[in-house]
Amino acid sequence: MAEEKDKRGGMTVEEAGRKGGEATANTHGREFYEEIGQKGGEARKEQLGPEGYAELGRKGGEATSEKHGPEFYSEIGRKGGESVSQDRQHMQEIGRKGGEARADDPDIKSGETGRKGGEARQSGRDKE
Repeated sequence: MAEEKDKRGGMTVEEAGRKGGEATANTHGREFYEEIGQKGGEARKEQLGPEGYAELGRKGGEATSEKHGPEFYSEIGRKGGESVSQDRQHMQEIGRKGGEARADDPDIKSGETGRKGGEARQSGRDKE
């Protein structure tokens, strides 16, 4: 039905929309579209709120999961890991941060972990 010509002007709805969009673009320019886009985004943000965006994200994740399956996530995770691991400076930085966090955590007794590991190694040697 969208192809049906309007009796008043002899154009399809699609043709009329394109013609109107081109006229508006020529009249107003890029700044106009940026401004109305900004206003529309702000209005939508107020409508949805954080919960609305969380719901959109959940639905999008479910749709992607149904469309692609677990292999998709495995593959993109592997590719991401490969890419990140090529950045030695980044890997050193996250390793340093992890070590600092571990050293500052009172629940982790790295000395005890080291002692237990040494004892396990020694008992393995004793059995030889």
